Amino acid sequence: MKHMKQRTKRNILLCVSAAAVVALAALITNGVTGFMSSRTDTSAGVGYITAEEAGSVAEIEAKINRLEQGAAEDDSEDTRSIKEKFTGSVVIGDSIAQGFAEFDVLNASSVTARTGAGLTQLDGQIEAAREINPATVFLSLGINDVIATNGDVDAFISDYTSVLNQIREELPGVNIFVNSILPAQQKAVSEESVYGQISEYNEALRVLCRSRDIGFIDNTELVQEEYYEQDGIHFRSEFYPLWAEHMAEVAAL
Repeated sequence: MKHMKQRTKRNILLCVSAAAVVALAALITNGVTGFMSSRTDTSAGVGYITAEEAGSVAEIEAKINRLEQGAAEDDSEDTRSIKEKFTGSVVIGDSIAQGFAEFDVLNASSVTARTGAGLTQLDGQIEAAREINPATVFLSLGINDVIATNGDVDAFISDYTSVLNQIREELPGVNIFVNSILPAQQKAVSEESVYGQISEYNEALRVLCRSRDIGFIDNTELVQEEYYEQDGIHFRSEFYPLWAEHMAEVAAL
């Protein structure tokens, strides 16, 4: 439909141009006729009209082509798969992040995650990321650290700061994005009350990222009850494509 409108607009502009040129020709021809009695040479005037007609139409044609080309570029869609978007990126995380590879949402080479991983045990994963030499690193950590710090948000932020410093040192120039800690389901909170403080941890994490000029990705609104596994902490396969697309969008991959 959009292309039909563009063709219609093109035809209208060309018709208006042609009409303007015809009108100009008529005016000049009338003037020339008035001078026929003195045998004025009209060849220069006719030549001028012909040149102006060709130039005007060509100029408008060129402008329309430029507009149509710009419209075509605006209409183009990103057809890359999510795996292609994450080429050159690595997700460092815990068992929740492992789902990206386990459910084949991302290539295994784009995920370095480990069950039980916390902020104080990431040396091996950061080393693995360094060998890949990514342009972008996504951190997906915290659920285990909420338990480890037992509600001490300041201790959590201190540990996270150390991780960010280590990544900056070992992967200089890399773009870093920090995922929010995904909320636990109420039944998990009932078993571990400290999970009820996840929103506090996330707010402190947001402030830390802002102070370090690091991208913070808040995934809270993505989470729906139907995406949880039975334990109320981990997630079903359906959640991961949504999460990955959100990460890609925020990071402009």
